[in-house]
Amino acid sequence: MLTYQAKPPQQAATKGRHQGPARGRVLSLARLQWQVQAGFLALLMIIVLAGQAIAADVRPFFGRYQGSLEVPNPDGSKEQRDATVRIGPLANSDDGFYVQWTTTSLKKDGRRKTKSYNVEFQPTERADIFAAAMKRNVFGHTVQLDPMKGEPYVWGRIIGDTLTVFSMFIGPNGDYEMQQYDRTLAEGGLDLVYSSHRNGFPRKELKTFLERR
Repeated sequence: MLTYQAKPPQQAATKGRHQGPARGRVLSLARLQWQVQAGFLALLMIIVLAGQAIAADVRPFFGRYQGSLEVPNPDGSKEQRDATVRIGPLANSDDGFYVQWTTTSLKKDGRRKTKSYNVEFQPTERADIFAAAMKRNVFGHTVQLDPMKGEPYVWGRIIGDTLTVFSMFIGPNGDYEMQQYDRTLAEGGLDLVYSSHRNGFPRKELKTFLERR
């Protein structure tokens, strides 16, 4: 009579051969997950550093500037205006800045009329575009004005050597007006170009040089 006996050593070896590839797959999967995570972190750091590298530097614009310009009146006459612009960092922000501009005009009757505006800007998630805050809410935070209430909606942009401030107004009848102030760095000061459009049609354009003081 022939008797067959089990062979434990071979069974153990066979079992080991079955477990080997499975364990290898687990290790390969863990290594792949680690590589994916490391690659994602590296990509995120590159994006952050690239964003910092291409972000506009507003500091060259900081300073006080002064000049004058002629503004045409509807009757064809011209009005002389003195203009002063201040640009500087915000005390309570690392990245924010303010733009303050004042115009003083001399009327025919000898009166002097002065208008002054001050806008604080904060960086946004979009490179080189800055949100403006012109009033404080009940929590003391600066927020945008509401154009639906007749208030101007303002934002800023830096392209190259030009700092632009846009201001949009919506009239009671729904008409809109866009005002644009382009302030370009120049030797000794700023080149200022002011333009306004109503419902897409140009209304006015003024140019002057503001000397750094």
